[in-house]
Amino acid sequence: MTAWGPGSKWALEMAPALIGANDDPTALVSHHPLVSDLQRRMPGIRFPSWPTVFEILVPTILEQVVIAKTARDAYRGIVFRYGERAPGPAKLWLPPTPKTLAKVPYYEWHPLGVERRRASIIRYAASVARRLEEAAAMEPGAARKRLEALPGIGAWSSAEVARLAWGDPDALSVNDFHLPHTVSWALAGEPRGTDERMLQLLEPYPGQRARVVRMIEAAGIAAPRFGPKMAIRPIASI
Repeated sequence: MTAWGPGSKWALEMAPALIGANDDPTALVSHHPLVSDLQRRMPGIRFPSWPTVFEILVPTILEQVVIAKTARDAYRGIVFRYGERAPGPAKLWLPPTPKTLAKVPYYEWHPLGVERRRASIIRYAASVARRLEEAAAMEPGAARKRLEALPGIGAWSSAEVARLAWGDPDALSVNDFHLPHTVSWALAGEPRGTDERMLQLLEPYPGQRARVVRMIEAAGIAAPRFGPKMAIRPIASI
């Protein structure tokens, strides 16, 4: 590993966690033929961790309600407008700091495709970013409670952060639009499911439910579609 600029020493120290060296995929014990097959086919899937909570929380908030492409486009615009070039030879950009985003007025968020609700959540999270970063040293349940104490942050958002920031292999995203259908189809052959059904099917995997979901998604398994895809909401043009 090679690193540049301020924080490079810390980044090198965190490198094993970033590539999933601290994760233990053998902790998953299969109770389903599909899970056994996925374990055999994808033994290299690991849960990395990178405890910069605010940096992970911002794109997570942007993914609320809208489709993935809309969220990615908004985040790209935010980084290019308010971030800065990363040190080193690669042409990379650093995400904007909490101090920067806390000062961005709403009228500058809207042209980037972010409506007032999500912009307000991000701005408030930026104002308490130091408290959020403290969650990296907390027990997973307590850390998620701290996140969910923020206005606009619920179980779905805290689970997304827990998987990426802390490498939690059990952080299951409830209230997701597609996930219950995907899990129900993969593990029970049912084309449609609910959060309750998803939790029931994943009950044999305490502590490893997100790992099962990650393998299902990595295998490209998806429930049948019975209608058109969700339309893109061009917020910036409203």
